[in-house]
Order: sequence, then structure tokens, then C-alpha cells
Amino acid sequence: MALNIMFRYPSWTVLVRKLTAIAREELEHFEQVNQWLERRNIALAPLNAPPYGKRLKALLRHQEPDRGLDFLLISSLIEARSHERLGLLGEHCPDRELAAFYRGLMASEARHYGVYWLLADTYFDRDIVQSRLEELAIAESEILSTLHPEPRIHS
Repeated sequence: MALNIMFRYPSWTVLVRKLTAIAREELEHFEQVNQWLERRNIALAPLNAPPYGKRLKALLRHQEPDRGLDFLLISSLIEARSHERLGLLGEHCPDRELAAFYRGLMASEARHYGVYWLLADTYFDRDIVQSRLEELAIAESEILSTLHPEPRIHS
């Protein structure tokens, strides 16, 4: 999502700088997850696209600048849910080393959530950001209440 937003809004220099850092960190996390899987002799396999992210993206408004705001806020919601899920994994995982890894990822997701929210606040009026975030959070809650259990971190 960070790359998608960066390339859609390349003239937003603060956004590009902040999301470049997130994209790098996400790639590092992907590499770390692959290392964990390799140590356990688990092959990373393709997953079906989950409905959560798809349904959130369907809420994107089509006209600018509304679309830019929605990209940032939807990204922040996804990161917030990832933070929650990783926190639960870190708390309940019986493997101490893996639990610590999950907690480290959880802290990153919290930072990412904050970056997306602060970028929205940088480029848009705070009242508009708050109002739209409330709308999207309500819609997200409805989406989450109707999904079948398919545990994922980012989607």
C-alpha cells in the first residue's frame, strides 16, 4: 500500500519520505518471516486474496483529494488491525522467541498506523480527517463482523 500511495502522489514530498521508510521496513519484515518459515521447513505459498482488504478498498472515493485521504485512512485502519493481531499472537504464542518476534512486528505496525494518520493530518484538515476516519471505522467494523475467520495480518 505504501508503494501504491507513493507513486500515486509523488509530489507530496513528506508522504514520499515517510512511506519510503515504511516500504523498506515492510520488505525487511517479509524477509524475516521468510527466514522463520525456512527454519521450520515451511514453504511460503500463495494465499487467496482475503475479503477484508478488498472490501475496505471498495470504500475509496474516486475523486481527488478525497481519494488521497481515503488511501491514508484505510491504510491506517489496516495497520491498526495488524497491530492488534500481532499483539494477540505475541501474548499467546507458546514459543518465546517467536512471541518476541511478533511483539517486535506489533510495535512497527503501531508506528505505521501513526504515520498514515499523521500524513492524513498533514495534508487534510483535521476535522475532515476525523469525520472520515469515523465513517471508515464504522464501515470496517461492519466488514469485520461479517467475515469468516481467516486469520491474516495485513488483509
